[in-house]
Amino acid sequence: MSYARAMHWLAGTVAAAMAVYHMWAIAASPPEAVIFRGTHLLFAMALVFILFPLRQRKDAEQRAPGPEDWLLCALSIWAVGRLFVDYDWLVNRIPYIDDPRPADVIGGWLLVALILEATRRVIGWALPVTALVFLSWSYFFTDVGALAMLDQLYLTTDGIFGSTLGVSAGFVVIFVLFGSFMERSGVGKLFMDFALALTGRSSGGPGKVAVISSSLFGSVSGSAVANVMVTGQVTIPLMKRSGFRPQFAAGVEAVASTGGQIMPPIMGAAAFVMAEFLGVGYLQVITWALIPALLYYVATFAAVHFEAKRSGLAGLPEHEVPKLGNVMRESWHLFLPILVIIIGLFAGYSAPLVALIATLACFPAAALRANSRHHVSFLGVWEALLDGARNALGIAMACACAGIVIGLIALTGLGITFTQLVVNVADNNLIFALVLTMMAGIILGMGMPTTPAYIVMVSLLVPALIAMGVVVPAAHLFAFYFAILSAITPPVALAVFAAAGLAKTDMWSSGWAAMKIGAAGFIVPFIFVFQPALLLIGSWGEVALAVASATAGCLLLAASLHAYLLRPMPMWERVALFVAALALIKPGLWTDGIGILFGGGVLLLQLVQRRRATAAA
Repeated sequence: MSYARAMHWLAGTVAAAMAVYHMWAIAASPPEAVIFRGTHLLFAMALVFILFPLRQRKDAEQRAPGPEDWLLCALSIWAVGRLFVDYDWLVNRIPYIDDPRPADVIGGWLLVALILEATRRVIGWALPVTALVFLSWSYFFTDVGALAMLDQLYLTTDGIFGSTLGVSAGFVVIFVLFGSFMERSGVGKLFMDFALALTGRSSGGPGKVAVISSSLFGSVSGSAVANVMVTGQVTIPLMKRSGFRPQFAAGVEAVASTGGQIMPPIMGAAAFVMAEFLGVGYLQVITWALIPALLYYVATFAAVHFEAKRSGLAGLPEHEVPKLGNVMRESWHLFLPILVIIIGLFAGYSAPLVALIATLACFPAAALRANSRHHVSFLGVWEALLDGARNALGIAMACACAGIVIGLIALTGLGITFTQLVVNVADNNLIFALVLTMMAGIILGMGMPTTPAYIVMVSLLVPALIAMGVVVPAAHLFAFYFAILSAITPPVALAVFAAAGLAKTDMWSSGWAAMKIGAAGFIVPFIFVFQPALLLIGSWGEVALAVASATAGCLLLAASLHAYLLRPMPMWERVALFVAALALIKPGLWTDGIGILFGGGVLLLQLVQRRRATAAA
């Protein structure tokens, strides 16, 4: 066996051990915080240094880890493992009173350097550079000394081993495993067939299939780019074949895949971090997120419909579309793990335990029927374990690196200072503060995954919004949305980049198409800040009125941007609908009245003209 092949099997064994360890920890209740989070970090760092060697070349043999990678693995084990050996001293010492020992100083700064390097290998330079900026600022421009920084980051649970790493260890890994088990047990095909059966024959059917299937799969995977690469392989060629422009097809897939991170019941990893920050159950987070996510997909679905109508596109041929009854009759059992998640959360069980049970139910559910039984095998389970552990690496390292930033912000008081600065710069103008937060979220999200981008915003910007009167859930969701929407916002737009590659079209034109399709996603967060009823906060009457007006506004916004309602529209009708859409999306009697006047006027005009055309014909 070659060295590279042996390393492949070693990495697989470590990844499987990581997955099994986290499943055991959830079933048996996790060990103490430092032990559990430290073990999680050790698994992640070891896998990163094995799977992402320093010297990466095209030849497989050269991609295997070299001596320097093994050295980094060994140093990681020493830097974290020594805390396990001296655990009694660690928990009995008084932070900032009992000085770190020389070995603690070496181990602490070594671990910081190793985390920065491992994070760079997995997700690039943006987050490590951010952490280095905070380290430099804390050392050179504050009164905090190097020993205090080390104490905070290495020897307490307020830095590297803080709550963000705890969320990665206790929540994210098991839900990522659940997504891997779902995919390996055949659920991806079910989602596609289900979407095809629902909308495949309607006008622009392939585009609507992309919206539905990507929302379902994205909620499980939690990654916009991964979602594009899985569902887009099928949906983008279907859309192009049915007549959609390649850039529009890429935009639809990118927008639909990106929205998976805001779509209950699973959402993305940052949602678990949000639950931890807010001190609420995960069910509460998905309750707040439900209506804005539905508005996002209503607008996306409507954009596809109006574009298809304007372009005169039909649906798929009858023989290419499965019947919904047949899909449900043959594959209903594959929905069981998702039902376990939903029922378990509503029954009040913890999210990790529910996810563990749902994960363990995936392959037994597939074994219930002959048409999915071929997915059930030892190899399938093994590959699901490997996929889950590997897919969790980016989030694990991002959370560890973000722990450095959060620890320094807490130690230096920068969060309070920055909050005061934002409030002063905005001059108590909430709109200006929201725009600043939006721009920060998009910029941060361009360079790093959603979770660390959201964490940095929570540390620096969200407190300013709360200080200016925004309700706490709305402030957090606002930051969450714009950390996600960077995936479809040029110039970086990673989800668009992936979709444009599959569609074989220009990234920039696809990016602008994506922004038009996902326009509601940029507007709705501003609305739920001013009207928390969209987060189901308030009386049922307020919620119903807010949801009805915002839904109508999202539909009219899509019609305006794609120049079609009941027929193609001239510019003045598009402008009138755009005004109506903005007025309706913002709940309130006056704004709703304006929206009804403008939108109803255009709709009535088109109805009258269509009747006259029908009568003349």
